[in-house]
Amino acid sequence: MLDMLITARHGDLGHGLTVRRVLPFAQRRHVGPFVFFDHAGPVTLTPEHVRSADVRPHPHIGLSTVSYLLSGQITHRDSLGVRQDIRPGDVNWMTAGRGISHSERFTHPDSFAGGGLELMQFWVALPEADEECEPAFTHYPKTLMPEGGENGIWWRLFAGSAYGHTTPVRTHSPLFALHATLSSGATLDLPTGHAEQAVYVARGSVRHANQSAEPGQLLVFTGDGDAVTAGEAGATLMVFGGQSLGERHIFWNFVSSRKERIEQAKDDWQAGHFALPPDDKAEWIPLPG
Repeated sequence: MLDMLITARHGDLGHGLTVRRVLPFAQRRHVGPFVFFDHAGPVTLTPEHVRSADVRPHPHIGLSTVSYLLSGQITHRDSLGVRQDIRPGDVNWMTAGRGISHSERFTHPDSFAGGGLELMQFWVALPEADEECEPAFTHYPKTLMPEGGENGIWWRLFAGSAYGHTTPVRTHSPLFALHATLSSGATLDLPTGHAEQAVYVARGSVRHANQSAEPGQLLVFTGDGDAVTAGEAGATLMVFGGQSLGERHIFWNFVSSRKERIEQAKDDWQAGHFALPPDDKAEWIPLPG
């Protein structure tokens, strides 16, 4: 059943790096365990602005971050000592747990290739029992991700389980996330078995019953049995959802079921108690405010 339509808010991260911020939304703080969703780009920056657009080291707690590129390339560095390039279709899954810091740099010549950098970034809340787990990072190449579709539909599952397939991506709760393209008039039946799910329109348009959705809009559903149909120009979609883990407190890059844990994380970052990436520790983002 369609629950609501969300229109992304536009933001500017500086030097031309723009985002559409979809979650959290005032009337819908999460979809399943997904508590944050940004769509960045597509954007092409001039060489003199690339360095300024880098996302300097910053901290996270209590969540997993999921980075998925449609085009371009990003270099990830974190406080575990991991350095990893991510390319379109790959998955960078970073679990912050009790605390991690990382940076996202545009150091490669292909950073803005393929029509410009275009990134989907999700935050997935952790179950309360796992909020203080050891931090971890795993890179999954796109060759490991199940793909399928027919009758004008293509999809790649890049997290969790859907349509009888399961990815190797390690998650902490039941969920799914997939990238789909639909030709004109094609109908995508949404995955079943998930309490909450959403369809984000990156390009083109879709409709469900009498409700249409354009680029930058998110259709949120509860229960099973729903479908979306592409408009005349087709559609490129992000479809995701899962089981809700309950409400979470969010401040900046910190997520927790406990307000006091957020306050502790703020103090720890200001006091320099978070480790920084060993090969990227000359600068960092200060705590807002």
